[in-house]
Amino acid sequence: MIKKQDKTYSKGQIYKILHPWVREWFDKEFDDFTLAQKQAIYEIHKNRNILISSPTGSGKTLTAFLSIISELTFLADKSQLEDKVYCIYISPLKALDNDVDKNLEIPLKEIEKISGGELNIRKAVRTGDTSQYQRSKMLKKPPHILITTPETLSILLVAPKFREKLANVKYLIIDEIHALADNKRGVHLSLSLERLQHLIGNFTRIGLSATVAPIEEIANFLVGFEYGIARDCLIADVNYLKELDIEVLSPVDDIVIADSEETRLAMYNLLDDLIMEHKTTLVFTNTRSGSESLVFNLKKMFPENYDSNNLMGHHSSLSREMRLTTEDNLKEGKLKAVISSTSLELGIDIGYIDLVVLINSPKSVARALQRIGRSGHQINEKSKGRILVTDRDDLVECSIILKCAKEGKIDKLKFLHNPLDVLAQHIYGMAIENPWDIDYAYDVVRKSYCYKDLTRDDYEDVLSYLAGEYVELEERYVYAKIWIDYKENTFGKRGRLARMLYSTNIGTIPDSSAVKVKCDGEVVGKIEQDFMDKLKKGDTFVLGGSIFRFNYGRGMTINVSPSNGAPTIPSWFSSQLPLSFDLAVNIQRFRAIMEGKFKENRTKEEFIEFLNSYLYVDEFAANSIYEYFFEQYAYAQIPSTKKLLIEYYTGFGGRKFVIFHSLFGRQTNDALSRAIAYIISKKYDVDITISISDNGFYLSSEGKIYGLEAFKDLSSKNIESILINAINQTETLASRFRHCAGRSLMTLRNYKGNSKSAGRQHVRGKILLKFIRDMDDNFSILKEARREVIEDYMDIKNAKKVLQWIESNQLEIKRINTIIPSPFAFNLVSQGYLDVLSQTDKGEFSKRMHKAVLNEIKEKLKDY
Repeated sequence: MIKKQDKTYSKGQIYKILHPWVREWFDKEFDDFTLAQKQAIYEIHKNRNILISSPTGSGKTLTAFLSIISELTFLADKSQLEDKVYCIYISPLKALDNDVDKNLEIPLKEIEKISGGELNIRKAVRTGDTSQYQRSKMLKKPPHILITTPETLSILLVAPKFREKLANVKYLIIDEIHALADNKRGVHLSLSLERLQHLIGNFTRIGLSATVAPIEEIANFLVGFEYGIARDCLIADVNYLKELDIEVLSPVDDIVIADSEETRLAMYNLLDDLIMEHKTTLVFTNTRSGSESLVFNLKKMFPENYDSNNLMGHHSSLSREMRLTTEDNLKEGKLKAVISSTSLELGIDIGYIDLVVLINSPKSVARALQRIGRSGHQINEKSKGRILVTDRDDLVECSIILKCAKEGKIDKLKFLHNPLDVLAQHIYGMAIENPWDIDYAYDVVRKSYCYKDLTRDDYEDVLSYLAGEYVELEERYVYAKIWIDYKENTFGKRGRLARMLYSTNIGTIPDSSAVKVKCDGEVVGKIEQDFMDKLKKGDTFVLGGSIFRFNYGRGMTINVSPSNGAPTIPSWFSSQLPLSFDLAVNIQRFRAIMEGKFKENRTKEEFIEFLNSYLYVDEFAANSIYEYFFEQYAYAQIPSTKKLLIEYYTGFGGRKFVIFHSLFGRQTNDALSRAIAYIISKKYDVDITISISDNGFYLSSEGKIYGLEAFKDLSSKNIESILINAINQTETLASRFRHCAGRSLMTLRNYKGNSKSAGRQHVRGKILLKFIRDMDDNFSILKEARREVIEDYMDIKNAKKVLQWIESNQLEIKRINTIIPSPFAFNLVSQGYLDVLSQTDKGEFSKRMHKAVLNEIKEKLKDY
């Protein structure tokens, strides 16, 4: 049973259970326990599963470890500490593993000093980077606290010698659990935990999380299910302990009037002011290219304030050495600012940060709180954050984020259920451990929260694939990995190389077509393959805040040299964060409130007063929001949770657009737009162009376009089958199938010491996909690839919800015709034109289009 923790233990009660040496150390270091510690330390001592959700700086990690350190100290004091692993600590980041290793060093050494002897409580990090020498050392003298990653844990489960050392594990800690719960790495880990539980019996599960929702579901994910019911787990939820100092700032007085260049310059001036007013600032952009641009432009525009010694970038495409240098400089207080994409969101120890700046919307309330929580790391300090917005959609979005953050309304995580590629990988791992009874293995798998509803048919289909029962696959070099004895109802591993193949090919993160960037023989980072394809000799671009000149490329590596000139290639590609569905619906609710007030003929002064109090924004922001909504209301209609606006517009050259004002986030819009476009193309034999954003999507065609008509043929009951047909011949499905084929070990990244490049894997994946379609269109791994596209890449669940609202008349469809796109549609329509314009033309185009829209609105407003 999942239960909220309602007990808070006193300092005296906790001291009674701690070893005197641990107590003495704590007394020297801290005045008192934090609320999270008062709710959790005693329960961990009693071996109860617990999920601790609290802000950065509230002592979560120490909460998890203190009872464990105390117990190990008791054992060491009695000379009963054995050579085995007592505690496993798992985090999603190797860097976080290294931090915990260093941070445990302090209490362990201090407690040892207090003891006056040698406790010899050992800890060690075991990841893919651990040397063979260190691994051998761990076998002889295993760490009492093993610090590792989800992938390495699954490798250790099939390593016979090390598995013996895990036989007495009493505690397992999962740090930053929210960063694992909504993806396939988390699904993979959940099965590893059930395999571990099968191996050793019950152990205490401890989850550490930042602000997250729904918290009960995270607890389910942590503890798993027994006989269809969640195992017992307490939830210590103290998320709103820290005071928040958050503001949304516009760099200009009126976003509507200011042109793009004026806004851009004002944004950099404002950012510079904020950085210079604080000791250390962490700036988050939403893309790697955005972080590169910010580092480059700050150095260029304010050379007296910034250079490579006090301003650095941090993102996943930089080399590990460059990232570590940035992290170390930040910890040591050498940097004025660090510009990150998303790579510093999680709890890596980066020292003291007194301000976090978010450039544009973080796309979810939880992410905003996670990022801003990196500032004011001490428990009694405010978390100080500023969100800089540069357009009106962002202003509205960020104002709602601010409101939800202050009121504690967190958007929900999406959980994955029954991914068959991860299941295939684990069944192979289980077979390597020892032969299994087929029914018992099915029960063990379904104890994972992610597989509690796994059907027997899907399970048996995966077994059948792994056993080589699709004999045609051998023609494509996909061989059987397990044997099945149906008479005895058992399965086991096949082949002497099984453990080697498993250990060198497991994991859920696909190889990307990343191109190494080398300068003077050293790898300085990576770029996407599509970006490399556009480079010509002599082109210059930004990476790691420095400018490099492209010399030549060989295979998946390019050679560059440092350059002093301006970049000729302005940015490179990287994925954008999608707007969360819950946040999107909250914005739509706000739209409905605003339309209601317009219908009541409220004055502008009343609106400004309302916006100041309702959204916690200043006069400038309130004025810009009012003007934006007033223009939309006067010129067209305001779409909301009550009204889905469909806007018909004829653009340049007579091109027809149907704009769907569906503010549900790009993942939901992707599902809706593809389904509608598929219906139109099939029914009317028309070529359709689609463009999507978080705020809506448009369909475009040279001839007549059928938007509303197609919507009538779409329902919550048929969208899934329509989408499956719509994606069948797409590159999206081909790419996802390649990933799924890799996870299910149909294609091997590594074989006998040889690695296969992402490019070669992609080609092989395409060949396999065509072959499998002809062989069995419902093959388990192809079925998984389709599920991944429509459920994970898109959001069919919420697309169905939108269609159900329409079907129940909760959401009314309204059609309008416009000569120039309505204000709410401008960003979406201009996005389509910007794709065909050069970089230098974009600014001018935006200005001209904006003026045309404003002039049209002014004419309309005269009659209003």
